[in-house]
Amino acid sequence: MIKPKRVGGFLIAKIHHAAKRIFSKMLKAQGLGSINSAQGRILFVLWQKDGIPISDLARKTALEKSTLTAMLDRLERKGLVHRRRSLEDRRTILISLSPSHAKLEKKFEQVSAEMAELFYKGLSEGECALFDETLKRIYANLEDAEKNARP
Repeated sequence: MIKPKRVGGFLIAKIHHAAKRIFSKMLKAQGLGSINSAQGRILFVLWQKDGIPISDLARKTALEKSTLTAMLDRLERKGLVHRRRSLEDRRTILISLSPSHAKLEKKFEQVSAEMAELFYKGLSEGECALFDETLKRIYANLEDAEKNARP
């Protein structure tokens, strides 16, 4: 008996690229074209909890440290974030939002709501919940595999 081919990974990659293109167009329409998706993820995480260590930010955004550093440099030049040393541990660098971020947050919330509408269009609440839970499980599987991978 031949097993049907699973195409979930392929579809997730296609969804990622399509969503990125659509999200970029929506950001441009809101006058936020200078913010790329990686920078948007950083801001989103900081809007949830400001003043976090760079290591936490890397984990929560799933960005490599080198990419994160480059994105933070750009956001800092735009006056949206700043870095400072922790008072408790001078080795720890904390990332915080600058006051000028507030005007962007509302526009990002609007674009994010529009994206969520697109993602879940035509799905019931139960289907949405199952979809989210399934993706969380897949992500956890991949995180475990990455942690357990041999160098």
